[in-house]
Parts: sequence; C-alpha cells; structure tokens
Amino acid sequence: MHDVKTAQTPLTEVVRTLEARIESVVSEMADLTVREIAFYRGPTVSREALCAGLRGSVGFILMHLADDGMAPHDVSAPTETGRTRALQGAPLADVLRVYRLSFAYFWEQLLMQARASGEDGTQALLAAASRIWALAEAYSTALTESYREAAAERMVEADRRRSALVAALLDGTGTDGEEVWETARLLGFPPQGRYLVAVAETTRPGDPPLPGLQHRLRALDVGSAWRPQPGCEVGILSLPARGKVSAVLDALRATATARVGLSPLYLTLDHTRHSLRYAQVALDSLPPDGIGLRQLDDTPLTDLVLANLDSTRRAVNRVLGGLLCLPDNERTTLLATAPAWLGAHGSATDAAEALYCHPNTVRYRMRRLEEHLRGSLEDPLVIGELAIALDALGVLPALLHDHPAPPAAH
Repeated sequence: MHDVKTAQTPLTEVVRTLEARIESVVSEMADLTVREIAFYRGPTVSREALCAGLRGSVGFILMHLADDGMAPHDVSAPTETGRTRALQGAPLADVLRVYRLSFAYFWEQLLMQARASGEDGTQALLAAASRIWALAEAYSTALTESYREAAAERMVEADRRRSALVAALLDGTGTDGEEVWETARLLGFPPQGRYLVAVAETTRPGDPPLPGLQHRLRALDVGSAWRPQPGCEVGILSLPARGKVSAVLDALRATATARVGLSPLYLTLDHTRHSLRYAQVALDSLPPDGIGLRQLDDTPLTDLVLANLDSTRRAVNRVLGGLLCLPDNERTTLLATAPAWLGAHGSATDAAEALYCHPNTVRYRMRRLEEHLRGSLEDPLVIGELAIALDALGVLPALLHDHPAPPAAH
C-alpha cells in the first residue's frame, strides 16, 4: 500500500507489518461499526463504501507514520467521507462515533504489533503517540468541517424546495388531483388534517418575525413550512389531531415581533389559498407598527366580506356613513354600545349591565345612533343592516377610517 523509501526504523517496521494486513483490520472495523451503530445497519451505506472510508482513514495515519511525518496532510479521504455522509443524512454524532470506535481499534492493533516487534517498536510507537493524536485530530476536523458544509448546503436546498412547495399551495397551483398528496408527502404533512395559515410581518430584512417559534411548535408536535415574502413570512402549520389550537396561538403570541394574521382552522391542503386571504386580512386589520395576533372567525359573513371588499365597504358606508364621520370619542362610544344592545335583544337594562352604565345611558346612546341610520330601530330591516355592518367592522376594523368625508357645512 505504501512504498517506504527511507531506512527501516522500529516504527516503520510496525507500519509495514500492519499495512500487510490492512484488509483484515478494515473488515474488523466495519464489523464493529455495523454492530455498534444502527445507521450503518441500514441500506444507506453499503459495506463496500464503509470499508472504503475506513481504509482511507487507516492509510492516512500509516502513511504519515511511515514517512516520519514528512508527507503533506492529505485530508481528501475524510473530507469526502464527511460530505458523503451528510448528503446521505447520517447524523454527525454517528459519523464521529465511527471514527472514534475505529481509531480505538486501530490504536490497539498498532500497539499489539509494536509489542510483537519488541521493546524498540513499543518505545518508538509511544514516542510517536502525540503525532498520531495530532493526525487523528486533523482527520476528525476535516471530516466534521466537510460534513457541516455539506449539511448546510443540503439544508438550504431543502428549505428552497419546501418554500417552492408552500408557494404552490398558496397560489393554488399545487392543489389539483394527486398533486396535493405528493406536496403533502414532501412537506411531511397529511393531505387531510388540521391546518392554519400564518402571515407574520417582518420589521427588518433578515430578522425572523417569530424567533424561537420552531422550538415551541416541535414541543406541541406541530409541523410547519414557511415561505419568505416581501414584508412578511407566510407559513402553513400542521396541527396534531388532538392538539389544542389555543396552545399554537399562545406560541405565536409569545414569539411575535410584529403583527401576525392567522386563518381559521381548515381541514384539507387544497384550501390553503383561500385560508391565506383570511390570514392576510387578519394581519392588515391590526394597528400598524404594533405587535399582536389576530385570527378571523370562519363564518358565512366573513366569507361574504372577504369575497368582495369593495361591496362590503360601500354597504358599511351606506348603513353607518353618518356615524363613522362623528368625532372619535363619540363614534367609539356608540359603536361599543350598539353590539351590547343587539346582544341583549334590545334590552337597555341587560345592555347596561354589560357596559357598566345606567339603562337610560344606553337608551340615550341608541337614540343618538338612530339619528345616523337609514330608519327607526323599531324596523327589523334597519336592525338587520346595523348588525351586518357591525359584524363587517369586526372583520375589517380598517373600515372605520375608510369612509367618505362628511358633507361640507353650509
């Protein structure tokens, strides 16, 4: 294996003797690896490939011992092994454990051979021990650095692939026929389950909008896949069958650094595009430059509001236009009183209990509100219009500030 051209020394004699039976040494190392490490018992790494890597590591050290350390450090073998194992998905801990087990066995063989050659061989090997450990460190470092570099490349490629799959679901191009099943499989999601779409606003480029979220989601057994967008990141969350949605909301709130919009729960991935609209509107309805989470309810009215925002805006302005033009304090008071009055089925007494005020105060406020409606509150049609307009404001609070200017005073 190695042509020793220098004068024979006790150490080179040990090296040459061990080189002569390197195949049996490598075979024993491979047996030890397969016996001790489960990953190498699988089909990913063949025995031939395992032996080739071990043979390279043994040859690396023997070459330097035979040349008395004069040969350059050629770490191409551990570099290639580290890269290959990373691309194969082998855990780094297992890859390094192979090296430690094999090196311990190799050292035992060196020591045994040195002792068999006599006292001079043993002393020569012990004198070279520090050099051997330095070689071992160089090998281990090259393997680790190569592994981590390849693993980082693999992670970037995987993130790009997942991002592309998320994009296909968000724009609806990956939800036809069997395609959604394949997309779900690649993302590690069930094609039917419990899902949420989250839109998280980014405040500065490069900063994650939800730092630490992945750790919290893993603890809840929630899978996720994300795609960066201008000004935000969009994620699909896959919830376990029996997990609590409230726990996921708590995790999002705890890690949010800006606004986060969340869709209602949905059950099939082909509804992702529809759910994205809910999440985006939920984010847009939060106060700008703040931190918070909002999830829209899945109601027929919400569907109607989101189906045509222009029609919703016109309808709200027709019903509440005069009211929306009032000064902020008065408008806020009347808009807080109306839902309580409706929830109390028109009872001023019950509404007053909810609002912690006198019933006459409720009656006065409702008369003031009635002045800005399209008819009397004794008319069921007017009450129905008021209820729908208030619900629309609940879905889209921005409509409070999006109304025609009041008529000019004469």
